Amino acid sequence: MIGHSPVDRRSPFLPTTSLQFGVCCRKLQAGADRPSPAAAPERLPFSRVTPEDVAFFRKILPGRTITDPDLLESNNVDWLKSVRGSSEVLLRPQTTEDVSQILKYCNSRNLAVNPQGGNTGLVGGSVPVYDEIILSTALMNNILTFDSISGILTCQAGCVLENLSLYLEERDYIMPLDLGAKGSCHIGGNVATNAGGLRLLRYGSLRGTVLGLEAVLADGQVLNCLAKLRKDNTGYDLKQLFIGSEGTLGVITAVSILCPRKPKSVNVVFLGCETFEQLLKTFQLCKGMLGEILSAYEFLDSECMRLLNTHLKLPNPISDCPFYVVIETSGSDPTHDGEKLHNFLDEAMTSSLVTDGTVATEDSKIKALWSMRERVTEALTHDGFTYKYDISLPVERIYQLVTDMREHLGDRAKSVVGYGHVGDGNLHLNVTSPTKDPALLAAIEPFVYEWTASCHGSISAEHGLGLKKRNYIYYSKPSQAVALMGNIKAMLDPKGILNPYKTLPDDLK
Repeated sequence: MIGHSPVDRRSPFLPTTSLQFGVCCRKLQAGADRPSPAAAPERLPFSRVTPEDVAFFRKILPGRTITDPDLLESNNVDWLKSVRGSSEVLLRPQTTEDVSQILKYCNSRNLAVNPQGGNTGLVGGSVPVYDEIILSTALMNNILTFDSISGILTCQAGCVLENLSLYLEERDYIMPLDLGAKGSCHIGGNVATNAGGLRLLRYGSLRGTVLGLEAVLADGQVLNCLAKLRKDNTGYDLKQLFIGSEGTLGVITAVSILCPRKPKSVNVVFLGCETFEQLLKTFQLCKGMLGEILSAYEFLDSECMRLLNTHLKLPNPISDCPFYVVIETSGSDPTHDGEKLHNFLDEAMTSSLVTDGTVATEDSKIKALWSMRERVTEALTHDGFTYKYDISLPVERIYQLVTDMREHLGDRAKSVVGYGHVGDGNLHLNVTSPTKDPALLAAIEPFVYEWTASCHGSISAEHGLGLKKRNYIYYSKPSQAVALMGNIKAMLDPKGILNPYKTLPDDLK
């Protein structure tokens, strides 16, 4: 009941957190007194929501202030159903001014706020940890402008990625990013987490394609950096602070983004390789022979294929192989692109880098081949409880982690699978078990992070740190860099009301 919440809120983790075991490595940097990544954070001394607070919100957001527990349920639980908050208030602003009034008030009252987009995150960053007020951007879904000459789209943060894609395709453009969660995720959340996805190899990250953004700071100030310029060298590039900050520095309310033209020619190839070394050599050949038309180079292993066959009844489009590759080309001339692709495939087969393959040029077949990569996550959900890791590594080391993890775990895991974005060195390592298994988790962590750190990789390539990985940051960043992040947070959000318990480690609190 609002105003009478007990201090000892239930743990946000359901019911066994993926952070229960392990300690920070890099002791020389982190120090022996660093917080254990296992520990759920204690509730910070924020105010609790009172009936007077709810009355204020209802005044400025009539009909858009939600307190019904049943309606709040889905906003309190993350997509993986691994983290549960206990917020009692959901706010649904429609404008930047709405967000400004909300944050100004919450800052004055010391009320914590959890910004939320499509709630598709995988690290617990999009849901409350305790009773933070949920600020949803779902109703901030208007496209503001689109310049058909420059390809610059400006829209509110709550626009669903797939809706933006459909809007642009009608105008012969596409979004520079594509994600499996495109039907639910919001562009503001994509920017706040610096989402990667399937098109990064061709179009780069959001740090390059986002030209400007608008954000509301913790005290309600509106920071308008909504530029529509390809070049602007006047002072610090402040938008970069908010890209990837996971809602901890400000609430992104609008973005301007550079969109590429829709390709007139798209081909998708599904290939099989006998070894990962051959897969990497195929990538090298691919880059050299396909060049400017190469838009994606994805891989999955035979264990992924087994799960797709078993749980989703998706048939293997080629003969069984240890490794599979999805290659996409996109260009402006079907004849030119087809010739380049034919030459590449001929060379790959002749040199025995590839053992089998199939090509798709029609939309239905293209979607069918892409589903072999995009639906791996879905297949994993049917295999049991999944421990998920989003790792960035030197390309040549990507699959070695999967091999070493299988050897390390032995028969303690049901499945250990690897898939991801070879083009940008991003491995998605997944370990399944019939149920949540603390002993298995203790074997995975911190092994997976120590292994990654030994290769100078990143423990989070594209998912962010959120709640689950906040205390693991020292595996990828030196203590001086983390301390500077804490200083920036303290400057922009002195009371720490924006998405508390996320991104930054507990020892900075």
